[in-house]
Amino acid sequence: MQEKDIYSELSSIRNLMERSSKFISLSGLSGIMAGVYSLIGAFISYKLVYSEQGFMQYRDLYLNGLQLLLKLTGIGAAVLVLSLITGIWLTIRQARKKGEKFWNPVSKRLLVNMAIPLTTGGLFILIMLIRGEYAIICSACLIFYGLALIAGSHYTISAVKWLGFSEIVLGLVAALIPGYGIVFWTIGFGILHILYGSIMHFKYN
Repeated sequence: MQEKDIYSELSSIRNLMERSSKFISLSGLSGIMAGVYSLIGAFISYKLVYSEQGFMQYRDLYLNGLQLLLKLTGIGAAVLVLSLITGIWLTIRQARKKGEKFWNPVSKRLLVNMAIPLTTGGLFILIMLIRGEYAIICSACLIFYGLALIAGSHYTISAVKWLGFSEIVLGLVAALIPGYGIVFWTIGFGILHILYGSIMHFKYN
């Protein structure tokens, strides 16, 4: 057997092992679209909350109005639902293109591992909302989302892990500078998602 044949066989074995242990059909376009949805949501939220303030003024406004809080919650829910629907649709399409099943043992493990920190974070944020502690909600969103990405990265491509670390670092910085939640939300869920999705799309898709 020639040397190039050996390398070809090893490459085939490696790809087979990777397919059996990692979900590699994530769509980069889904990350880009999630970022776009987040930017739109952040812009609308900014207009609702800080329409009377300059861009770089300290955000000392407290969300005491129930109506405003409900509007912001609705915007966040809309962004989440749109991101999930788009992500699932594009990932299913990507999996079919690669001849893989979307719902398989690896994707199940991926979702289960991500669900634990996401559920914990969601409950923690709900508790903060009930108690009226709004200052670090954005920080908590970024940190728990980053933890979920790192937990799920064991079952998908490594780029997800680095996105997770970036979200955690950004969340910690946001906790140090309360009052700029929408700015950090825009960076974390908007810009970083678009950058990550672009890298994913051109490198893996």
